Amino acid sequence: MLTISRLVADPALGLRVMTPEFTERLAAEIRWLHTTELPDPSRYVRPGELVLTNGLWLPHVSAERFVDAVARAGATGLVFGLTAQTPDLPEGLVALCVSRGLPLVELCIGVPFAALTRAAARIQNEVLQTELTATVHRGDALATALSRGSGAAGVLEILRGETELPLLVIDRKGRCLASIGCEPTDEQIRLAAAALNRTPPPIEVDLLGSGPSALYLVEGAMGEIDAGLYCLEPAAKLAVADREALAQAARFLSLEVTKQQAVHAIEARFAAELLEMVLSGPRRSGEVSHRLRAYGVPSDRSLGVFALAPVLTPGGLDTPLDDIADAAGAFFAAHGIPVFTVAGSRDAVAVCPWESTTEELTRFARELSVEVGRRVAASRIVIGLGEIAAGVGALREPLVRAREVCQVLRAQDGPDTATFADVANFRMLLGLLDEQVLQRFSEQVLGIIREHDASAHTELEHTVRTFLANDGQWGVTAAALHVHVNTLRNRMARITELTGRNVNRLEDTVDLFLALAAEAVGPGTASHAAT
Repeated sequence: MLTISRLVADPALGLRVMTPEFTERLAAEIRWLHTTELPDPSRYVRPGELVLTNGLWLPHVSAERFVDAVARAGATGLVFGLTAQTPDLPEGLVALCVSRGLPLVELCIGVPFAALTRAAARIQNEVLQTELTATVHRGDALATALSRGSGAAGVLEILRGETELPLLVIDRKGRCLASIGCEPTDEQIRLAAAALNRTPPPIEVDLLGSGPSALYLVEGAMGEIDAGLYCLEPAAKLAVADREALAQAARFLSLEVTKQQAVHAIEARFAAELLEMVLSGPRRSGEVSHRLRAYGVPSDRSLGVFALAPVLTPGGLDTPLDDIADAAGAFFAAHGIPVFTVAGSRDAVAVCPWESTTEELTRFARELSVEVGRRVAASRIVIGLGEIAAGVGALREPLVRAREVCQVLRAQDGPDTATFADVANFRMLLGLLDEQVLQRFSEQVLGIIREHDASAHTELEHTVRTFLANDGQWGVTAAALHVHVNTLRNRMARITELTGRNVNRLEDTVDLFLALAAEAVGPGTASHAAT
């Protein structure tokens, strides 16, 4: 870069440093050269410029005022050109520059300022050529690394050849794609991923004790921020060359991210097709066996089936099922278990070889629920378990049951994991029905009561809810409603008139109970037809 030291190093310029104590200032970058003879040039000098003067201002202003103006403007230094009229530096000029922290350079008689300008232009041109050459060579190296499949790790290795900065690449799902010169903790990775999901993303992120880390955004094919290249140093401390290298690397990482997105899309389509094959029954067992083997899952052994889904808490953020499938896959991989995972429309499915007992499968599912919840930062992950399938041909029924159990667990408070046998009750049956069917049934039974309550300002629906909640006990229900038992009987008689259902008959009571329970099960319970 252009500095006072580089200009002084050119013997043709005849420059002499008068303030050698300013070693760092002499090596500071110069934005450009500014020639002036104004008594107060502070309005025109930009910070970082080197001021050139012959001292023609001396008859009009003192050297102190001129130096103060130059220092106030933020100049990098002062070059005083000697002339026949001023063959020596003005008295006290050196001491003034030293006191203001302003480097002073003497230019000998006979060397015009134009020579300095030409030398500065030559140096700037050399710098630009060097930077351009470095950028081209780095670009070639990055392109070669990516074409050979080195991925994000290969990109960081290229940067390592130019800088010792600690670097890491994190995607917005919280996966560390590569790191060099550092070993990020899980919490640092989480913070780095969270920053990528802000709008707009910050330019620096505090990653727990490491101080502000410079962030270079990595865009995917659709222009969205899909990853970030983090340098564990503040942006202000980075040299210009380092910043340019990191920015260029981030652009090349965009190519890698785009490629990974395309691969992921193909894998997701492949997985979705496999899920549909399983749901179609044993007639496609051959194709299912072939595809499961691509995931390392043997098709001729017993198989465990899991269905995972998040439970959305009030005020919480919904967790993408793709993230849950990825987190589940990472958990199985950590245990050395081959697995097929896929995100469906309402849950994520996992199929793995399982030679142990159902009890061990349940225990493993509890650990899976906790770990996936931690990885995706979800408050609760529920897991439905199907029976252990004897092989690929028997996989459909355990899969369907696991998914139904998962949806039942989402709709009610209770355990986070369960088998079909654990929830084999009326809620399970309701969970097998389509949401619209449940709504129509509930409305058909209870609609006329609600219309009566709205028009006559009665509480018949609340009355029947309380009656059934108290197991049909007249005295207990009347006390709960704060009415006389005869009033309660009159209300129940009115309900019978409106609905045609008498609570003294079991089948009519069941109708009323199921109509109320269907609403409690709520949306999202039917999943047997969804992939």
